[in-house]
Amino acid sequence: MAPFNDDVFFATIPELNAALRARKFSAVELARAFSERLEKLGPRYNALALSLREQAIRQAKNADDDLRRERFRGPLQGIPYGAKDLLAVAGQPTTWGAKPYAGQVFGFDATAVQKLNKSGAVLTGKLSMVELAGGGGYRYAAASLQGPGLNPWDLGRWSGGSSSGTGSAVAAGLVTFGLGSETSGSILTPSAYCGVTGLRPTYGLVSRYGAMALAWTMDKIGPMCRSAEDCGLVLQIISGGDSKDPASAGKSFYFGPRYAPKPDQIRVGWAPPDFFEAPEESVRPVFQQAVEAVRSLGVQISDVRLPDLPYGLVTSTVISAEGAAVFEPLIASGKVDELADKKQIAGLKAGLDIAAKDYLKAMRIRSEIQQAFRKLFSQVDVLLAPARPGPATKIDEPLDAASNRPQPKDPGLRALIPAGNCAGLPALSLPCGFVGGLPLAIQLVGRPFSENTLLSLGKEFQSRTDWHRRRPR
Repeated sequence: MAPFNDDVFFATIPELNAALRARKFSAVELARAFSERLEKLGPRYNALALSLREQAIRQAKNADDDLRRERFRGPLQGIPYGAKDLLAVAGQPTTWGAKPYAGQVFGFDATAVQKLNKSGAVLTGKLSMVELAGGGGYRYAAASLQGPGLNPWDLGRWSGGSSSGTGSAVAAGLVTFGLGSETSGSILTPSAYCGVTGLRPTYGLVSRYGAMALAWTMDKIGPMCRSAEDCGLVLQIISGGDSKDPASAGKSFYFGPRYAPKPDQIRVGWAPPDFFEAPEESVRPVFQQAVEAVRSLGVQISDVRLPDLPYGLVTSTVISAEGAAVFEPLIASGKVDELADKKQIAGLKAGLDIAAKDYLKAMRIRSEIQQAFRKLFSQVDVLLAPARPGPATKIDEPLDAASNRPQPKDPGLRALIPAGNCAGLPALSLPCGFVGGLPLAIQLVGRPFSENTLLSLGKEFQSRTDWHRRRPR
């Protein structure tokens, strides 16, 4: 058996799949190695909510039986993964990252987990998260049952919310891939901060059945992986219609980058101030190199801007109103006061006071946002922007601290995360370089159900760069 060194722990899905088929090691050996690593190193990053070693070994034995009989179920067969702790796993605690739900157990698997298990993937653990996925808003990274998500590149930095444990675990080689969720930035932010590749799917493409609800009209489940190719392989499995999710789009996804438009056929829209004026001066050269790398693919680049609409206000109103409705029983019981973050407690309570007229007004403006994107995507196919304007924040830094640095008058695409989530658009976060030893990332955003275009462009970008291959020491 080959030794389980970092080359195994940081391998991509196709690389591990090929090794399993070649019998270089068994799925059980792989599951044991990853489980031990997750149990040993997961607490270092506050990334581990629950080890599922025994269950993983059983799943791995089934994978080995199939592999011996040459029953190949696909590229995820025998591959270790982790799931954010808002996804139900039958008979196991699902805490939603919050003390009031520490003893919560469901008798069924979330649809995404069920589909992955059926594909032969091996669930080795549940990964920590910001409590209640950040519902109500929070001020400090410590707003989690396991403590603040620590960044494998620098333990004094945040791994990002709310899928903090998934970001840390993938970046540190504790799992090959993980499931995260995004309502407004919770896949893109930890992916960018931790230097992994993260995909926010189109709203409704992946079932949320068995996942904690925060905002019914905005929640999305997606993969966080080593590469764009890995994201496509996972999305192919977890996507698809589900009658148990009323918002399901009823669409499936087949990962076929060879069928996507060639780079020279793709029109990319960007706003130069997003890269060269808004970020700190120290990170601008990295973003400039990233833009040049995208240009080198042969895409057609043109300047674009988002229309002047209140993206942040609309997003916060919708999430606050829907989140307060979801957690009304928690608020009414008084157990909301057990949460770790005082700002979040106050925010959830305040959400109950949002008037129906304000929520409906936000939803009306939201339809204008969707229409604005339809018009924008008649001019371009993909939007390009920094995933985050800078590297991971310090653990003890207030997340609502205002920047003293003046921002450019040109708004560019800086509101792309709230705007894209309002419109239900897919987005792909790609590592693009480092500053001070910390990762930076760009994001690609497309029209609904254009995941293959984003992934093919991301795959081509990563074939010419190696940022996604870098490992924290």
